[in-house]
Amino acid sequence: MGTVTTSDGTAIFYKDWGPRDGQPLVFHHGWPLSADDWDAQMLFFLQHGYRVIAHDRRGHGRSDQTVGGHEMDTYAADVAALTDALDLRDAVHIGHSTGGGEVTRYVARAKPGRVAKAVLVSAVPPVMVKSESNPGGTPIEVFDGFRAQLAANRAQLYVEIASGPFYGFNRPGAQASQGLIDNWWRQGMTGAANAHYECIKAFSETDFTEDLKKIEVPVLVMHGTDDQIVPYDDAAPLTVKLLKNGTLKTYEGYPHGMLSVYPDELNAAILEWLKS
Repeated sequence: MGTVTTSDGTAIFYKDWGPRDGQPLVFHHGWPLSADDWDAQMLFFLQHGYRVIAHDRRGHGRSDQTVGGHEMDTYAADVAALTDALDLRDAVHIGHSTGGGEVTRYVARAKPGRVAKAVLVSAVPPVMVKSESNPGGTPIEVFDGFRAQLAANRAQLYVEIASGPFYGFNRPGAQASQGLIDNWWRQGMTGAANAHYECIKAFSETDFTEDLKKIEVPVLVMHGTDDQIVPYDDAAPLTVKLLKNGTLKTYEGYPHGMLSVYPDELNAAILEWLKS
């Protein structure tokens, strides 16, 4: 574990486990979480000989709580600073939700030789918010509501998201995991309220269409059809159409947080694709 200092002086916390000669897998977490959300994946791929790396986005987890920079260009620049500092080559970048947007923006701009493949899981691209060009998107009022609730009582909002739509625990017959709920809340409350507030705009309004078109490396796109956070129809199928070399894996009835609810299945699918 350590930190990398970016060009604006921000310390970005990261974990770096495994053999230095192993292929690097870089994990990018969702809002408002941290590198800890990847425990199940990092342990799994570590055991398969990979070098596994995960960072806390600025304003999240153990990274510096900054006044600004809470938008995708800076997030991608922070990732570039990390990959440069660790001199990662032929890495696979794996992003969940907001982290999928971060991966998309970074990979589209990455230096030659840095990236071998990418994986987008329940990811926000191409663009979430509803507009004339994205009529199937989520209305801006939904995101305004998140901002209002965060400003009023962030702790309660995080309880409600984790115990409800994020993992699909609000569905009939769902077996809720109190550990997952508590860990989600813990990670969220470790970060900065201002960073989380501003990140809502970053994940909901950023248009990744041109980034997706630029990506040359193979990309695996994984998404559940019962995703209540990033609706399936306005995300994964549209993303794959924009990629030059995209593969879509659809999971019927799976929630947004499917990596945590079904880690064995998802980890095995990613491993199989990496080896293909």
